[in-house]
Amino acid sequence: MSENTPIPTRAEFKHFSNIQTRWHDNDVYQHVNNVVYYSFFDTAVNQHLINSGVLDIANSPAIGLVIETQCRYFSAVSFPDLVSVGIKVEHLGNSSVRYQTALFRNDEQTASAVGSFVHVYVDRKTNRPVSIPDNVRAVLSPLKSLE
Repeated sequence: MSENTPIPTRAEFKHFSNIQTRWHDNDVYQHVNNVVYYSFFDTAVNQHLINSGVLDIANSPAIGLVIETQCRYFSAVSFPDLVSVGIKVEHLGNSSVRYQTALFRNDEQTASAVGSFVHVYVDRKTNRPVSIPDNVRAVLSPLKSLE
């Protein structure tokens, strides 16, 4: 994402998860610490997969492991803000999926931060790559970017 790239808006995302910031999310600078943003992104994606019935964190035979992450920050979030995490799928491959996520503070229409991460699906027992299960692909396909 170059410096000339516009800040993402809510309209660009397909699914949202709301997450309440917590008192201990703030750091000494009185804003949510950068590592918490990654937790918000990961929580939103996995919550969507769980709520859609395609991820059982204890028993699913194929699991998505995070192999790459990044985040770009635009404005601060602080407790007691409510954040909405927007999710869309930028790429859906055979064994991997690249998500773009964005964090929206309270009712703001432009993102406070935008991130991405990649899940590679592996067999839970062998840790070897496998194709994304059909039921997972069916949940992720509607989240694909229009670009």
